[in-house]
Amino acid sequence: MTLLRKWLILAHRYLGIPLSLVFVVWFVSGIVMMYAGGMPELTPQLRLNRLPALDISRINLTPHDAAKHAKVWSPADSVSLFMVTDRPAYRLGTTTVFADNGEVLGNISAAAARTVASQFTGHPEEQIQHVGTLQQPDQWTMMYDRLIPLHKFRVDDGLGTELYVSSSTAEVTVLTTQRSRALAWIGTIPHWFYFSALRLNHSLWSQVVIWTATAGCLLAVMGLLLGVTQARTPYTRWMRWHYLTGVVFGVFTLTWVFSGLLSMEPYAWTKARGLELPRDVLSGGPPDLNAFPEMDVTTWERVTGGRAVAELQLARMQDESYYVARLIPEHLEAAKSERLHQPYYITDRVESDRLVIAAKTMTVKDDAFTVESVMDRLIAATPGVPIVESVMLDEYDSYYYSRRGRIPLPVLRVKFADPSDTWVYVDPHMSRVVTSVHRSNRVERWLFNGLHSLDFGFLYTSRPLWDFIVITLSVGGLASSGIGFWVGLKRLRRPFLRRLSEGSR
Repeated sequence: MTLLRKWLILAHRYLGIPLSLVFVVWFVSGIVMMYAGGMPELTPQLRLNRLPALDISRINLTPHDAAKHAKVWSPADSVSLFMVTDRPAYRLGTTTVFADNGEVLGNISAAAARTVASQFTGHPEEQIQHVGTLQQPDQWTMMYDRLIPLHKFRVDDGLGTELYVSSSTAEVTVLTTQRSRALAWIGTIPHWFYFSALRLNHSLWSQVVIWTATAGCLLAVMGLLLGVTQARTPYTRWMRWHYLTGVVFGVFTLTWVFSGLLSMEPYAWTKARGLELPRDVLSGGPPDLNAFPEMDVTTWERVTGGRAVAELQLARMQDESYYVARLIPEHLEAAKSERLHQPYYITDRVESDRLVIAAKTMTVKDDAFTVESVMDRLIAATPGVPIVESVMLDEYDSYYYSRRGRIPLPVLRVKFADPSDTWVYVDPHMSRVVTSVHRSNRVERWLFNGLHSLDFGFLYTSRPLWDFIVITLSVGGLASSGIGFWVGLKRLRRPFLRRLSEGSR
């Protein structure tokens, strides 16, 4: 045995003992995440489906009047209208103004927050216990520190529901159940090291994940090298199974941990930027509050066909003003009590309808904006940058897609000949850039999504074939790692038992 091979064996053995346990956790939690998803959250769709119907008859102020009451002088990029604490209210950026009398929402008390929680869940306030007011994020609110303080409640609903109401917005921001928390503890949290004590220190957390994944790559490479150089070694029992599973599943283990490392963007090229388009390239600027008239109940009943509105967004598209109305699904509105008492993960799957309504004429805009109007704006915003292709896609491509179909189609794909070869995807119905990808993004897409999730078009949409292949490879990697950990522990026990035996003589 050469000296190099000896050191390779020793390095693989003693680096593998702690890391093989990490690999076991990664493989098990990865399988869980295939079906459980990520951290518990309040999805936009669940939020919409739980909002009460907007009471237009109580709206006494125009958006312009509301901005004057709130002394919001600069235009807000985001303006919406929905029910807050059972009253219609405008959300102007981060400021909330009640639409009935112009009162500006301040921080709400725990009692008022309990009422919000009651309306959201459909359970009486007697079944909702105030746990406390968070001044610092906990395990489930690490991404919502800008909404602190948060009132935390526990609901006596048989589901172990806990939810958080922001004192500044009077909205439910995070919702967890006993089921979603348990799945997170065996899925996302160990997989991404999302322990609050570590994750709240972003720099430390990032370095821990990067260096652990880097060490994992080295361990996998050493294992593959030993798989070749030790082919003639007569391994027996558990060591033989570790060798065989490592040879068979080692390449997948390496590509999987390497792609996971790339998700942390440890290299400069993963942080490259493509063509920078002006934020208002297709809108013309933030919403023009003066363009939205007083609310008339009769007009709105005509426009919506009597349908209940959950939320109105005020938008500007190609210099014209529009309402984007999110309607409550008819069967959910007809059975409101049933909607509120359905499991949250069921309600979340119901899509709300969308209407785009011209503010000037109060008519529904059914047609999309023309390709020519979109292209003219893109060309004007990028002088000197040639456009090499523009095509309307009726199906997803390799860089714009969703397994659950929650991103819009058709979509206009525009390819620029800028130094980064940027592709821009535009929703023609809303005249807005949905996403953009450049050369480095496309490479990273295959190195991360492709290698980490086997996210290849011919396979990713073919279920249960995709599930079978991913689970088989994961179980193989799990077996190799688990056996390696067991063999490593046994080897560590030998000198310990030897010393113990010698000491007893």
